[in-house]
Amino acid sequence: MNPTHRLLMVRTVASQILRKKLHDIPLSKDRYNLRRKSYATITGQDINFFERTLPTNNQVLRGETEAAGYNRDYFRYVRGMSSLVLKPRSAQEVSSILKYCNGRRLAISIFGGNTGVCGGSVPVFDEIVLSLELMNRVESIDRYSGTMLCEAGCILGKLEQNLSEEGLMLPLDLGSKDSCQIGGNVSTNAGGIRLMRYGNLHGSILGLEVVLADGTVLDLMSTSRKDNTGYHLKNLFIGAEGTLGVVTKVAICCPPATVTQNVLFLGLKNYEHVLKTFLEAKKLLGGILTSCELMDHSALDCCIKHLEAEAPLGEFPFYLLIETTGQHKEHDDEKVEMFLEQVLSTEIIQDGIMTSDPSKIKKIWQLREHIPTAIYSNNFCLTYDLSLPLRHFYDIVPETRRFVGDAASLVCGFGHIGDSNIHLTVAGDELTDEMHQQIDKFVYGFTSNLRGSISAEHGIGLLKTNYLEQSKSAQSIALMKDIKYTFDPNHILNPYKIFN
Repeated sequence: MNPTHRLLMVRTVASQILRKKLHDIPLSKDRYNLRRKSYATITGQDINFFERTLPTNNQVLRGETEAAGYNRDYFRYVRGMSSLVLKPRSAQEVSSILKYCNGRRLAISIFGGNTGVCGGSVPVFDEIVLSLELMNRVESIDRYSGTMLCEAGCILGKLEQNLSEEGLMLPLDLGSKDSCQIGGNVSTNAGGIRLMRYGNLHGSILGLEVVLADGTVLDLMSTSRKDNTGYHLKNLFIGAEGTLGVVTKVAICCPPATVTQNVLFLGLKNYEHVLKTFLEAKKLLGGILTSCELMDHSALDCCIKHLEAEAPLGEFPFYLLIETTGQHKEHDDEKVEMFLEQVLSTEIIQDGIMTSDPSKIKKIWQLREHIPTAIYSNNFCLTYDLSLPLRHFYDIVPETRRFVGDAASLVCGFGHIGDSNIHLTVAGDELTDEMHQQIDKFVYGFTSNLRGSISAEHGIGLLKTNYLEQSKSAQSIALMKDIKYTFDPNHILNPYKIFN
């Protein structure tokens, strides 16, 4: 069984996984026992239409070899069977493609930067791959209103560079920013390390251009922060994973770039002290608090050994990485000092370091960002992306450790405590299909009992469709399916994703 189930959004994994050939990856249809739905099969006449619609070089890729890179995810866990990739350059070309496919009932798989971790952008059978990589223009950046208009295929890291020249920044920061695309970020409602400061994308996205399944170009573009005219339709497409329409253009609100940065790395003796420290950080650091990341000892120790790095502190059950950013150094430093005085005087933290040196900040952040890479060196690794109430945020780790017993050599937790998002990881030497299913059932059942979410920031995609009911009521799922039918009655957009 492939060892890299439900990986986190990290752009490096063990080299033996990356060397895996496409044909070594089981087909998703076989792995998940799926049956092809009654879609049409691509004909020569269809190919002729697409080649007329997309006339320039490399806009139409045909055959197994040319489509290979679009038939598997970056981590090479899911695998499709598509032999046709279409790469439009405009919303009008997307419109022509969808209108034609809807009439013919040809299924479409929408492909972005391929950094998803739930199999949401990879075909399952022979769906046509619609890649937005050529739609990568920045239309405008307005420094006065702090807004940017860009096409959906723009790379997140490049947008950050463009904005920095205008004194602005993106409210979103991801480990995959050098390859993920803003349209995919919107479609999965991506989270990241800045969410506790700037909120999720429902608050940052001001407008969208979306092409519906029948080819209608829906203009929901706006640069107004206040637009209370009827239903907020754009929010339906944020997090819909391409099942309701194809996002082709984005208007996003961008805050001023920060000029100061402080990072604290703290050791704590129990989870109760973690909560108290987090509460003090919110109270005393206020508007400059950008990130608050939790790591347990097992997660950090695994990463330190993998990087062959020096431990920044002694051994503690828990560690917090806290980052502040702002505009005024003296003001920010004073707040950080007040926070440290408080948590040290009350003995909430046992030890800690603080730095504003960019090279040291980078090394500290590596200890958080490379945890997944270190864990994936095991023969198998199951990673769960969960939202849980803060009071019980870490409870799932020792409970899962007790449940799996000797079947796993590592059970650890880390993640964004600032927005209640924990990444639970179970890793070891050997995993049977039966044990895998038992662990899934236990983890998602535990999460459901606490009224948490089985997907905090990675979406449902293909991999979690059987567990959607653990986070949503039957009435909610039925309504979601009704909305899907309204926008896409022939179900041509991203089939087999989110719903069974």
